[in-house]
Amino acid sequence: MEKKYIVAFDQGTTSTRAIIFDKKGSIIAISQKELQQYYPQSGWVEHDASAIFNDQLEAFDNVMSETGIDASEIASIGITNQRETTVVWDKNTGEPIHKAIVWLDKRTTPICDQLKADGLETYVKENTGLVIDSYFSGTKLKWILDEIPGARKRAEAGELLFGTIDSWLIFKLTQGKSHVTDHTNASRTMIYNIKTLSWDEKMLQAMGIPSSMLPHVQESSSDFGSLDYKGIHIPIYGVAGDQQAALFGQGGHQPGMAKNTYGTGCFLLLNTGKEHLVSKNGLLTTLACSIENEKPNYALEGSIFIGGASIQWLRDQLNLIDHAAETEAICTSIPPLEDLYVVPAFAGLGAPYWDAKAKGSIHGITLDIGKKELTKATVEAMAYQTKDVIDAMLEDSGSSIVSLKVDGGASANNYLMQFQSDILNVEVDRPKMLEVTALGAAFLAGIKAGVWTLDSIEEVREREILFSPTMEQEIRDKKYSGWQSAVERTKSN
Repeated sequence: MEKKYIVAFDQGTTSTRAIIFDKKGSIIAISQKELQQYYPQSGWVEHDASAIFNDQLEAFDNVMSETGIDASEIASIGITNQRETTVVWDKNTGEPIHKAIVWLDKRTTPICDQLKADGLETYVKENTGLVIDSYFSGTKLKWILDEIPGARKRAEAGELLFGTIDSWLIFKLTQGKSHVTDHTNASRTMIYNIKTLSWDEKMLQAMGIPSSMLPHVQESSSDFGSLDYKGIHIPIYGVAGDQQAALFGQGGHQPGMAKNTYGTGCFLLLNTGKEHLVSKNGLLTTLACSIENEKPNYALEGSIFIGGASIQWLRDQLNLIDHAAETEAICTSIPPLEDLYVVPAFAGLGAPYWDAKAKGSIHGITLDIGKKELTKATVEAMAYQTKDVIDAMLEDSGSSIVSLKVDGGASANNYLMQFQSDILNVEVDRPKMLEVTALGAAFLAGIKAGVWTLDSIEEVREREILFSPTMEQEIRDKKYSGWQSAVERTKSN
């Protein structure tokens, strides 16, 4: 039968999904399973890895049953996943020896403190592109080896395997035949050298991690093995961590392409090409999606802690709005703001300020400020924070950005997108379909399967609207200077 479809497995922090795409990149069907979170102690977050695998298979079964598509019509599968979440399992039985430790988990902070005390901060930044933080997988793996009885001995005997969620799913889907990962996921472990494109011996030694546990690293668009589904072998041809998959799904495979995902927080990635850059502004250097037989591009990544979460704050804590969707009409119903800024440092200030002790603040309140003005200032803060990070990226890379591709819930707000374009003075490009993370995984799989080429991505990815800057430079400068002044007064020192 003709290979008409690509399937994306989208394994996230809160849900597990299977999505079928046709050759035009349109969604044929989606199935989603909610994922249970476990909080065994304060600051600890875990998932049941076996449940993730079972949910992924069930979601796939559901979309296949719902559509009546035959397995032989599927060209390939692409996988995108929550990054950094760590699984250790028995090589022979395929059973996890502990629950998966989620990227959000803070239990390895003491291990991070020790690595810093050992003087490894500069080495980690220059060779893995990351900072020493409990966020990344390496220290989670060390914790399991240290704390689970017998784990280290079994690992040294070659009985245990490590992987991020992509590796775990592939191992199970291929019935233990493939223990692999891709460049994007490897680059988030803190034990992978993004300059030499190999596991880093110095970091493995520093954390006592046997190399026999580690998956083989390969291009994001390549052959990862196959799933035997009811007697039909479906190849797994694409794998990428969620943020890099979103960049690829947005057509961001070329240098100078940037994307921002407006979610609870915001994730910005800028493709910087083949040159390995070490950020001077507190950004991470990571690997972008790679194509078979090609050296991967690098990307700078910056995270904004509070994006859409600030809109939830307006709704749930201040009761200024009933629904997030109201904010667009509120913003357009009142004149431009004069010197009013909300700095949502509810979890400290992230890149490029890195002030963990900062607290949120409101600047410029006068008697005529009401709930509409506060709402508008909170929405505009997302655009200002995005400019902060993009300016840092441009300073690090010495380049300019072609356009900003956007996705995520808050990107549906037309006022915010126009204001973003105005403040950045670049075009903001929103696609018709906001499921760009899953689409990125599908593109990677489809390119290897011969369904698409790199050049055809832009045709498949349909633009809904292009926002172009209309603000005068003098007004732009005045507004952003006021924001920078508000941030300075918000800092803890």
